[in-house]
Formats: sequence, structure tokens, C-alpha cells
Amino acid sequence: MAEAAGNQEAKDYGIGVPQKTEGFFLKGSGHLDWGMKDRLSRVFNPKSGRTVMLAFDHGYIMGPTSGLERMDLTITPLIPYADCLMCTRGALRQIVPPTSNKPVALRVSAGSTILTDLNDECVMDIEESIRLNACLMAAMVAIGGKFEALTIRNLTQLIDAGNRVGIPTLGVNAVGKELVRDARYLGLATRVIAENGAHVVKTYYCSPGFEKVAAACPVPIVVAGGKKLPELEALQMAYEAIDQGAAGMDMGRNVFQAEHPVAMIQAVRGVVHDNLKPKAAFDLYQTIKNKKK
Repeated sequence: MAEAAGNQEAKDYGIGVPQKTEGFFLKGSGHLDWGMKDRLSRVFNPKSGRTVMLAFDHGYIMGPTSGLERMDLTITPLIPYADCLMCTRGALRQIVPPTSNKPVALRVSAGSTILTDLNDECVMDIEESIRLNACLMAAMVAIGGKFEALTIRNLTQLIDAGNRVGIPTLGVNAVGKELVRDARYLGLATRVIAENGAHVVKTYYCSPGFEKVAAACPVPIVVAGGKKLPELEALQMAYEAIDQGAAGMDMGRNVFQAEHPVAMIQAVRGVVHDNLKPKAAFDLYQTIKNKKK
């Protein structure tokens, strides 16, 4: 049995050698059932192998965050440009038009808010994900935190239920004081989440060492945008994450709090799907923004 201390430092990451994915385009998904692959093919573009998720589930722990006070006014115009929507069941039913025909990463874990200890959560019944036609079920996993065991149990419960009905699970590297944005912590957290059966992992970018985090995770990693950055810095971060092995970006505040959110999400798409470098993506952002004036 492995011990917490005394292990040899990991070093052979095979950087530059893609993981084999016989029979399917997405890392670690070649042996999944048809329904799982179908849903993942809606979330991830089969041509680029990547995704641009739009996250607006912040209110479930934070309330009316800046930019999300009126989601019907701020989020709805962004939906056409997203590959996947990451949101709560409340927001989905309340403001997302069913005719938008976008795959959904449904927030299915909930519990505590910013007023108490984060991540003391439970997961909802699988039938709700079926009713809402979810393509991914998203749950927090608090590696290293007070609720680590609870959230890992939630994750495994969700995966077991999802496997029965063909809905993949997105394990989310939870925010908390234990979250350290370095390769050692993120590498451990993403690997634990993947080895417990998550089909996709959402985590944060770190420098240096993100390429090791991505290489050592046997399923696709989607990178969270995190706190609001200046637009060029956010595009630089997205470019570095994709260049170093991420399979997509899941941006919220860096899109809906941008000076021009519609232009920003299109610039992010340019980075993720068209391999635009940060300067070119920022030029695209400026061009779209100025056209709208």
C-alpha cells in the first residue's frame, strides 16, 4: 500500500507522446458505452477534440455574483457561442431556452455556501439528470480538505448511477483553502478524481508544470478560468493550458465579467478550436468588440 511519505518522485510523464484512444477521439474514453460517447461527442468537438464550456453555476454557493444578477440578460446572449453550458438545474429551467440545443454539464452536487464551510455537499438523484438530458454531471471533489472523503463518496455514487444510464461524470477540483495551484497538488487531485472513475476532470492551470498534470491524468482535463483577469491575460492562460494538454476551457467570470462578453467568448473559441495565439485572439476580441459599438 502506498504511503503519504517516502514515495519516489514521479518523473516519466511521456510529454509529447499522446495517450492511445483506439476507436474514439477522446482521451481515456475508447471503452465507454455508446451513450457515453454520444454525450461526450456533444460536449467535445470531434474535429478539434476540445470544448469551450460556459460556466454560470456560481450562484449556488455565492448568490448574485457580478455579471450574473440577471442571467436572462447576461448569459442568454452568450449561449450560441458555447459548446457546453455548465449550470444548476434552477438556472437551466429558468433562463436557458430548450431550443438552444446545447449540451449541459449539470451541477448535481450542492450543500454549503460561502457563509459556512464549502464542499459539505450531497448529490441529487440521477433521475433529475435524465429529465434534464444532461451530457455531464458535475460534482465537487475536495481533495485534501475537511470534506475529502465525503466528496469522493459523492463522486463514486454519481459515477455508479451515471454508468447505469449512460451519463458521464465531471469531477471538479473543489475550491477551498487546501487548493494549491501548483503541479504537485493539482497532479494528485486530478489523478485521484480520474482513478475514482470520473470521465472528465475540471481543474486549474498552474505554471510551471501543467503539462505534467495533463499528461498524468488519463481522462480529458478542462481548465477553469478562475477569478477575473484582464482579457489578454485570460487568453494567454487559455492558450498555455491548451498548448500544454488541456482539452478545453470552462470559463465563467472571465467571459461574463469581460468588458464585452460576446467578443470574449468568441476569442476563447479561437484559442481552443483554432489554435490562435494570445495576441491574435486579443485582436479578434477587439475587432468583434468594436463592431458592436
